[in-house]
Amino acid sequence: MSAAGSRAGAAQANAGGNPWLIAVLVAFAAFMEVLDTTIANVALPYIAGGLGVSEDEASWVVTTYLVANAVSLTGSSYFAQRLGRKPFFLICLALFTANSVLCGFAPNLQSLLLFRILQGLGGGGMVPVSQSILAGAFPPEKRGQGFALFGIAVVVAPVVGPTLGGWIADNISWQWCFLINGPVGVVALGLIGALLREAKEAVAGRKLLARQNRGFDLVGFALVATFLGALEIALDRGLEDDGFSSRFIVVASAICALAFLLMIPWELSHRNPMIDVRMVATRQFGASFLVMLGAGAILLATTQYLPQLVQQNFGYTATLAGLVLTPGGIVTVFMMPLVGQLTGKVQPRYLIATGAAICAFAMYDMTKVNGDLGFWFFAVSRIYIGIGLPLVFLPIIAASYDGIAPDKTDMASALINVARNTGGSIGISLANNVLAHREQFHQTRLVELANPSTAQYQNTLKQLMDLFHRARQFARAGSAASFRLDRAAGPDPGELSRLRRRVLDIDADLACRRTARAHAAQGQARRRGRPCALMAH
Repeated sequence: MSAAGSRAGAAQANAGGNPWLIAVLVAFAAFMEVLDTTIANVALPYIAGGLGVSEDEASWVVTTYLVANAVSLTGSSYFAQRLGRKPFFLICLALFTANSVLCGFAPNLQSLLLFRILQGLGGGGMVPVSQSILAGAFPPEKRGQGFALFGIAVVVAPVVGPTLGGWIADNISWQWCFLINGPVGVVALGLIGALLREAKEAVAGRKLLARQNRGFDLVGFALVATFLGALEIALDRGLEDDGFSSRFIVVASAICALAFLLMIPWELSHRNPMIDVRMVATRQFGASFLVMLGAGAILLATTQYLPQLVQQNFGYTATLAGLVLTPGGIVTVFMMPLVGQLTGKVQPRYLIATGAAICAFAMYDMTKVNGDLGFWFFAVSRIYIGIGLPLVFLPIIAASYDGIAPDKTDMASALINVARNTGGSIGISLANNVLAHREQFHQTRLVELANPSTAQYQNTLKQLMDLFHRARQFARAGSAASFRLDRAAGPDPGELSRLRRRVLDIDADLACRRTARAHAAQGQARRRGRPCALMAH
């Protein structure tokens, strides 16, 4: 199998066609697929209202897509080798496009979830195969430049998703979050089918593989798919279902752990494993896998966290919350070609170290969040991440193929994308859980320490009463057309949020002072003078 696989892989690498044109087409298709992982997130309230279900039920629209995506990733390597990269890619793209349109016309939640599962199965095979096509279209010394286009698709698409989804949901309808893929997918199908060619040697190599009768590792596929699917469910549903207090999450976690424990010995002993575990154990590819896990966590966690933060606590609309991410996405578009040029001249470890340092600084900068920040604080933080992530992302993709045999290229693509997807799910889960638990903590302290006899309480209550009184007066005085939401005429949309955060600041100060007085009375004040800052927690 090794010799035949090598000849097939080499033939794929020498397939005809302009490599830059191929790169643009497959990167565009990958962009469309990755976009769908985040475009529906901000539209969930609209989906819930349109289908007459709760937001918790509507959130399964995201979960089912991620689970189907993970399952499809598992088998993409085998089917790309058996069917050929071009046929398999076109099948996945057609399945994704057709079910995107069906999602837009879904009459109820059950049919929408079914179409999202089929859409995820098609989309899961597109990204790793597009990466394999790029790896085969460019010689090793120029792969970094080709992967720059792929990097734009994979890194920028999650950023564009909330912006585009928010604007469509606010101004058109949530159905167009899915219907937009229809015409775009049809055009991509036609162009890729016409322009992407497979060499005759690739077809001969596939026939040779078929004669060798390489079997499908059904047990391995089931174990890997169960492990990844159960992990996605546990991570995505953990917060909504109250973590390990939920029997459903406990069962999903147990199934995930059991599948993982059974998967390792089976895949190590199988002649043609679904996932080559030994590849992950190698020094270079294993390190690339772990770094991609972290890069995926940073990319998707910050992409999910920032819009949620500014919408819930700063009064931003869905469209404006998406625009917070836009400057960082623009910077990433310009950074990718530059980093693609550098990957062939600078050692990957130096680029990765520089990018990781910039991302660490950006994450540290986000710890300064407080209630008085404006749009550009969040936008600049995303710009820092937009500079750092390409320096991590592209060298890791290029390094992951270094020393990999041609017949293992599809396997490497699948594993690297599993790392990115899984890391993103872990990052989103951690960010959401930390955010929810810190909000619960401060709300509990607010209720515990709010004392109607204090001056701070009375002043804040008076401001709130004045605000509501002014709002009622303006509502009675005239039509909505004459109602201006500014400080001179009436309350702006973020004023209530700012007052709430001021109450929380008072809560934190009162807590620190009470603790200091108690310690002083007992002679145990060990940290006098420690600053009280709400967001420092």
